[in-house]
Amino acid sequence: MDISFFWFAVGLGLMGYFIGDGLKHFNRPKQSSKDYSLLKGEDLPLWLSLSKEEVRDLIEKYPNLPKIELNGTTYYNYQKLLDWLASDEPYRK
Repeated sequence: MDISFFWFAVGLGLMGYFIGDGLKHFNRPKQSSKDYSLLKGEDLPLWLSLSKEEVRDLIEKYPNLPKIELNGTTYYNYQKLLDWLASDEPYRK
């Protein structure tokens, strides 16, 4: 009887630990790896399914496109770029 109560208490404690650990991250889901993917400017046509001319026009027309410039190379965060394109910011005057 004492042994079974011990294992019941251990199981109950572990269950409480894992449920509590899950609740800590309930409102903050893990970010997927694509949230951090940076694309070079020449890779944009492939990822956006646009022609090179269309991407060049997009970059020229909207210089405030979300980007990062490091050592003269321009990188675009894929998820931020998609969010920017989906928002109404490109259509504001």
